[in-house]
Amino acid sequence: MCGIVGVISPSGDPVIGLVYEALLALQHRGQDAAGIVTEDAGRLCLHKDNGMVRDVFGPEQLRALRGDVGIGHVRYPTAGTSSCAEAQPFYVNSPYGITLGHNGNLTNAPKLQHELLQELRHINTGSDSEVLLNVFASELLSILTQPSSPRVERVDSDDAPSPGPDGAKAAAAAGASTTPTTKAASPAVRWSHLAGVEAMLPTEAELVQALRAVLRRCVGGYAVVAMVTGYGLLAFRDPHGIRPLSYGRRRPVVETPPSSGAPSPSPGAASPANDEWEYMVSSESAALTSLGFELIGDVPPGHALLLPRAGGAKLHNVMPEAPKPLAPCVFEYVYFARPDTVLDGVSVYRTRLRMGEYLARQILDEWASHDIDVVVPIPDTARTAALECASVLGLKYREGFMKNRYVGRTFIMPVQGLRKKSVRQKLSAIQSEFNGRNVLLVDDSIVRGTTSTQIIAMAREAGAKKVYIASAAPPVRHPNVYGIDMPTKAELVATARDDDAIAAELGADRVIYQRLDDLKKSVSDEAAEQGVPFQGLDCSCFDGVYVTGLGGDYLTELAQKRGGAADAAPSSACHLLDRLAVSAASS
Repeated sequence: MCGIVGVISPSGDPVIGLVYEALLALQHRGQDAAGIVTEDAGRLCLHKDNGMVRDVFGPEQLRALRGDVGIGHVRYPTAGTSSCAEAQPFYVNSPYGITLGHNGNLTNAPKLQHELLQELRHINTGSDSEVLLNVFASELLSILTQPSSPRVERVDSDDAPSPGPDGAKAAAAAGASTTPTTKAASPAVRWSHLAGVEAMLPTEAELVQALRAVLRRCVGGYAVVAMVTGYGLLAFRDPHGIRPLSYGRRRPVVETPPSSGAPSPSPGAASPANDEWEYMVSSESAALTSLGFELIGDVPPGHALLLPRAGGAKLHNVMPEAPKPLAPCVFEYVYFARPDTVLDGVSVYRTRLRMGEYLARQILDEWASHDIDVVVPIPDTARTAALECASVLGLKYREGFMKNRYVGRTFIMPVQGLRKKSVRQKLSAIQSEFNGRNVLLVDDSIVRGTTSTQIIAMAREAGAKKVYIASAAPPVRHPNVYGIDMPTKAELVATARDDDAIAAELGADRVIYQRLDDLKKSVSDEAAEQGVPFQGLDCSCFDGVYVTGLGGDYLTELAQKRGGAADAAPSSACHLLDRLAVSAASS
């Protein structure tokens, strides 16, 4: 799971402050690496590295990331390695210079990589995101260089304006338009060193055609934001909408440079010099609304959002075939997304309240004579469900654990040893809330059991008489292949165990799992209350049903690949080409 963001300002205002703060708002989606690329008059400024956002970007790096369009990425590794060479965004120079950030996973990446080799494209890392970028670049280049394309005639024509200081005049003499259609300067005007380039940029139709080919070739769950140098931004989503992607707009506001060195967006009046809208695309709506953007909605499944420099936003259906049913990943609602996010029109916070309600009703149905004294959440994600669960049960709700906020989310740590070590660093028990009580711990989910086992032990050490644990999600019995790091059954505590055996493995007196139908109803009921059409969910890690289908021995091969990666020493090597010097960008 990763977080992506893209920002464009047709008014010409710097976007680095917005991209940076949006990544901070999405930090929970990836703690392994972070990266930002901006475009400044045709020049790309890129910085990325392993680490949290605040560690990767200091004042010097932020000042160097100039430009009025940019994309950012926070990485949680699910494919490839943890080398900073695989930090995103990725870059390819032809055509135009394209950079891309991706959230999700391609299930046919090996096949695509083989095809790209036949297309004479080099893949430098093990990341499926680099594969996806090259598929898009290859398809777009193929369209641009078709013999029937008027672009080929334009490029080859003796009348085509050549780059240079007099290029704009030459373009006008040749009949090419150099007048901007909006108050924002056109690319040809801004790029004084590349005058006449506007006629060379891809058209909407060409981009749509290329993206339709990408969706035809790429299988899996993915949300993507990309920057085409000179054109602007584009964003697209897989045909099932498995991975989330929201977008919004706001009027330009006056920005005041903060002490960190990055221009920070601050609420204020619209700039009188320009009335263009600024647009943002993000993995979650919370990043938009926290920065003053009006949420327009979600990019529909199988659609692309085009955000050209000239201004405006256009949605295009790029579904290569008949529409597929919307099937967003249910784990976004269970764990990954922030509670203040709205995904596909459905409030994450409200769905978690319903998860707690249904969990409590299940306890009352199956265990009416329970002896629970108090309900304690396992922070942070489970708090909402635990609060409602306690309310419906008529029990006290107590905070039993103090969380060290300087330790990251243990589930998304890339190495199992780090997860085990970090649990006790992250949480400490408040003894008064456990001593002499029968405690019901509520967690959002139980995946590997690593965290749960240690937290249960901590509750007993704090004096709890009995420790029960309830999960707001059903047992995870199947690998997730759409961007969540739980790809082998051997790692899942629920594999080949019933509830009693799981409780024994965790060291609990009893384990209660949410019923799958109740989890689905938590989302569908909230969707109905908000008047949002509900089609379905991807629940593959619970029911083993993969909406995209899986070919051959995919799961077996993935397990073998993961086993090999686990045995290998972690790599910290960084390819020099993937760490552009800040000094070069600022020269």
